[in-house]
Amino acid sequence: MIKNIVVIGAGTMGNGIAHTFAQSGFKVNLVDVSQEALDKGLKTITTNLDRIIAKGNLTEEQKAETLGNITTFTALNDAVGTADLIVEAATENMDLKLKIFGQMDQLAPAGCILATNTSSISITKIAAATKRADKVIGMHFMNPVPIMKLVEIIKGYSTSKETFDAIYEMSKTLGKVPVEVNDYPGFVANRILMPMINESIETLYNGVAGVEEIDTVMKLGMAHPMGPLQLADFIGLDVCLAILNVMYDGFKNPKYAPNPLLVNMVMAGKLGVKSGEGFYDYSESKKAEKVSKMFLKSS
Repeated sequence: MIKNIVVIGAGTMGNGIAHTFAQSGFKVNLVDVSQEALDKGLKTITTNLDRIIAKGNLTEEQKAETLGNITTFTALNDAVGTADLIVEAATENMDLKLKIFGQMDQLAPAGCILATNTSSISITKIAAATKRADKVIGMHFMNPVPIMKLVEIIKGYSTSKETFDAIYEMSKTLGKVPVEVNDYPGFVANRILMPMINESIETLYNGVAGVEEIDTVMKLGMAHPMGPLQLADFIGLDVCLAILNVMYDGFKNPKYAPNPLLVNMVMAGKLGVKSGEGFYDYSESKKAEKVSKMFLKSS
């Protein structure tokens, strides 16, 4: 029985994962390196719960219960003593994840399952940093976690059937739709999505059409709820670049090579919504209503 959850990382994905588990009745220990990050994460969870209440899908009592299920920690060793499942949701950085999994393996109870929310990095490689490869698995949630139904459940080379079955079934109790995926770079979601985003950037880079025009074609012509350039801004251009680099390194196929425009934008700190500017300007609104001045057509 999985009852006690630890979530590592209180950022966008981490606080969303903690929120989802807590609202489903699980006890959650939320861990981050600073109290400031934890406070920011809890504030986001509270705001998102208030939005659900405003839509009539949650009561104030349920909100209080959800927040009461979350305890914050700045030290991993204080948080994992009774953990049944740890979900790592740190930055998409290989070295950092390997370090965290090494620590988790040393500190967590022997029966604890270690999961990662990585969107592209090899589960098999992450598992190799532990002495419990059979209990290491991928749980790739989609953003925003409390709303999006999909969870990619990724088996590493040594992930046991017992571990997979436990996580697959538990995901259903969160109201999610789990999908079984094997361990290859980018899994399914990003193996298909990131080349599309990269090709959209290539289309812009080559002057075929502008930012709004590209997004409009995909929204109206392909029935996408959000254009690929807007979606890239929402995900974070640094995250898109990191995923493409993982896929390019993993497959050695030039079709996964990130476009130079994406590389330059990340180096310039134009990361999308999180930095206030990407393909769109978010200085006045978090909605993609204003194209970044860099991409405005000259009159």
